Amino acid sequence: MQFSVSRGRSSLNRFRHTWTIASVMIAALVSLPLLAVLSGVFTDTRDVWQHLIQTVLGQYISNSLLLMLGVGIGVSVVGTVTAWLVTMCQFPGVRIFQWALLLPLAAPAYILAYSYTELLEYYGWVQTTLRAVFGWQSARDYWFPNVRSLWGAIVMFVLVLYPYVYLLARSAFLNQSSTTLEASRGLGCTPWQGFYKVALPLARPAIVAGVSLALMETLNDYGTVDFFAVPTFTIGIFRTWFAQGERLAATQLAVLLLGFIATLVLLERWSRKHQRYYQNTTVTASTPRYQLAGWHRFGALGACILPIFLGFFVPSGLLISLLFPGEVGDEDYASAGTGDFWLNSLGGDRFWSFATNSLTLAAAAAGLAVLVSVILAYSKRLQPTRVNQTATQLATLGYAIPGAVIAVGAMAPLGRFDNAVDAWMRSSFGISTGLLLSGTIVALLFAYLVRFLAVAFGAVSSSLENIKPNLDDASRSLGYRPGATLVKIHLPLIRGGLISAAILVFVDVMKELPATLIMHPPNFTTLAMRVYSLASDERLAEAALPALTIVLVGLLPVVLLSWQMGRGLKRSGQSD
Repeated sequence: MQFSVSRGRSSLNRFRHTWTIASVMIAALVSLPLLAVLSGVFTDTRDVWQHLIQTVLGQYISNSLLLMLGVGIGVSVVGTVTAWLVTMCQFPGVRIFQWALLLPLAAPAYILAYSYTELLEYYGWVQTTLRAVFGWQSARDYWFPNVRSLWGAIVMFVLVLYPYVYLLARSAFLNQSSTTLEASRGLGCTPWQGFYKVALPLARPAIVAGVSLALMETLNDYGTVDFFAVPTFTIGIFRTWFAQGERLAATQLAVLLLGFIATLVLLERWSRKHQRYYQNTTVTASTPRYQLAGWHRFGALGACILPIFLGFFVPSGLLISLLFPGEVGDEDYASAGTGDFWLNSLGGDRFWSFATNSLTLAAAAAGLAVLVSVILAYSKRLQPTRVNQTATQLATLGYAIPGAVIAVGAMAPLGRFDNAVDAWMRSSFGISTGLLLSGTIVALLFAYLVRFLAVAFGAVSSSLENIKPNLDDASRSLGYRPGATLVKIHLPLIRGGLISAAILVFVDVMKELPATLIMHPPNFTTLAMRVYSLASDERLAEAALPALTIVLVGLLPVVLLSWQMGRGLKRSGQSD
């Protein structure tokens, strides 16, 4: 009997080690692009650095820092204020605003950039109306701000990215001790004083985490800063790689950009560490809201309506209006019939081909990311050792790394693999295999996996952690091995988490532009690439349909997050 038990434990440990090995192999594979970029540090590149310093490096650094500063201030103010208002104050429409403030997440920043350029440029609706009303004849008769500038890019990013801060700040405000907040009321604090002196200091770690995530997304962007002609590190990587063919210089810029990202990652993790300070306090549902009246009520309404209106309804409404060319005042498209325009958009423009490419690619990437996430999360559950924890951290580091950096890093190992196989086939069989992985869908899926694995892992891991360990013990007593336990017990129980993970990755891939532009196969175009191409050619009306499709798909995670927020409130017993 003892021999049987010993043999059973040995078999169980062997299977657990198999999962650990799989987890380590995944981490090693996913880390290759990062290692390839970091290897550039050890390359003798003094001439490259000297050239960059003398020409463009100062401009890239200053623009990136100014962009981060403006976006950081903007998202922290908008996200924190709106989170406080909908959490602790009572005013008309507060329940609607709780989920509606997430709507700007649906549209990537580059789509807002294209939309507002169409709206605010010289021949756009706003300036055309102003000239008609005031009788101005040309741009010399009046001053109008240029949206295609650094400040314009900052506004676009703030409108799209403030929900990162809003979500985390709102969660922090909900989790704060009601005793502390009631004490501030007892001391006669007004809503503003209670927010500034009590709630804000306690929520600061969550706000810092949200700002860090928003800044990571800002540094990852290419479409917005390229269209607005704001030279940043991402622009520099594209220019040196494609326009100048200087891959080594592009790698060095990627290394420097990683330094910025590493700082943000450390800041975000520091904030999460200190977030425990207030998450362990007592949470109750009885804390009364501040009843706003008079101009305070209208101020709260305006503060919540404005970011939703500017970040979602204005660009979405403009895109819809561009689908009917006779309505937008664009002479080039108004001259053509609406039927001809739609025929060109849906047929001649090969819209369905681009949509199929995007949907297929996003679905494949989502499935792959969920599968790998299940392996990582289950391996960590079976053996929560330092090896598995380290492997998980390495594998999920990619979300903090800009897509352009991942693409640059992925090209090196994939190219070396292709060259090694080709050389071996030539020497052994006299056959040239050419490029097997580079420039293929497989390479693009690999880049997406590196970039978005953390998104899927978060949803899968949190769902798996909610399953009590006694189910594993019961399964083991019935003779199930770890793999059978996962398939027959755990996967059905975490189906919701798997679907959530797939939706989040699916939408992120649909929006992704930098990595797709660098690594896409020849004659393969996605909706995001098509929008970028048309907008770059100033054909914004033709870009409306694919852009609107991306926005509609982007609503999926907004609906998902809204549903989860509502369910969380019901579980905690908090009412609005």
